[in-house]
Amino acid sequence: MDSDDHLQIETIRKDFPILSQKVYDKPLVYLDNAATTQKPLQVIRRIDDIYTTINANVHRGIHHLSQLMTEELEESRKTVQNFIHAPHFKEIIFTSGTTESINLVASSFCRSQCKAGDEIILTAMEHHSNIIPWQMQRDILGIEIKVVPVTESGEIRLEDIEELISSKTKLIALTHVSNVLGTINPIEKIIKMAHGYNIPVLVDAAQSVPHIPIDVQALDCDFLVFSAHKMYGPTGVGVLYGKEHWLHQMPPYQGGGEMIAHVTFEHTTYNELPYKFEAGTPDYVGIAALAEAIRYIDTLGIYNIREREDHLLRYATDQLSQIEGMRFVGTSPHKSAVLSFLVGAIHPYDMGMLLDRLAIAVRTGHHCAQPLMDALGIEGTVRASFAFYNTEREIDILADGIRKVSGMF
Repeated sequence: MDSDDHLQIETIRKDFPILSQKVYDKPLVYLDNAATTQKPLQVIRRIDDIYTTINANVHRGIHHLSQLMTEELEESRKTVQNFIHAPHFKEIIFTSGTTESINLVASSFCRSQCKAGDEIILTAMEHHSNIIPWQMQRDILGIEIKVVPVTESGEIRLEDIEELISSKTKLIALTHVSNVLGTINPIEKIIKMAHGYNIPVLVDAAQSVPHIPIDVQALDCDFLVFSAHKMYGPTGVGVLYGKEHWLHQMPPYQGGGEMIAHVTFEHTTYNELPYKFEAGTPDYVGIAALAEAIRYIDTLGIYNIREREDHLLRYATDQLSQIEGMRFVGTSPHKSAVLSFLVGAIHPYDMGMLLDRLAIAVRTGHHCAQPLMDALGIEGTVRASFAFYNTEREIDILADGIRKVSGMF
């Protein structure tokens, strides 16, 4: 995965057929990886293979296919466990994505641990999915939300978090990597500080798991959430890691099949972990495809991926900084492969729409982070986000495209 080894990157790109297509008769330049990544053939074929060989509902059947599919599902759980170095498979809960994982914790944790007047600490750089679920609990239970400010460079400071902590603080929930700024937050230090006050921490790892090695035991986080589709897997599948201590205390998020031990009309007892939080038929095909995506990442090596993407970020920052009127939004020295920017007085939507006509796919708008935009005093940004399969040539095309668009205004 050496940055200069173009042949190897081109070989890897062959695993992603969508990257070779044309848009408006021009080669596609896909730079919207923070929204969703493309899927390698290995993942696509795994989905097809399951549907054509072992498709059957899990956990409830004694017939051969059901047994095989159940084994596949539980092996996938262990694959996720090993990928994030969780102590036990029962701490891995499958959900529909990061959003549901956060909603699950917000609902179940607050129901069991919070009362009116208790406080949840968030940061100003959170995605809407790590804001609104807590607001909903605020409206139901009367809890309060405190918000850590973001510095001009797009960072949060430990002293600002500590200043907000009180005897009523029940949990800190924050992103590991900002989907707008690319900032890598000092999660280890934040968790250590929070635990000094006996406060649990939820880490939104949607933007970090595909790019940065994750070890939940080393981090000592209490909850960690992420989505498959941002790490070369399918849509509709996500993960909640939770320390067994907390998961035992939290009530089920949803009721239905599989999450029960015994049901009468008078009383229901709940299943053991992790099934207590997995009501209904899971997306067992998507879960197996997530495991295949993890195996793909492991084959390349997460450290190699990070090195490659760090190189792309440095190259893109250098190339785009030479464009007249360029303004980067998020200038922390600790960043993942995300570049948000504005150029002169050009509206982000206009820039994105015209880049699209050049077959360059970027994201524009508030990126589901309106409070952050308000804090920065802007309406939105253009965002280019990179994956290991992107190339220096694609970044050159982006830079040339921005110059062409700028010349129109």
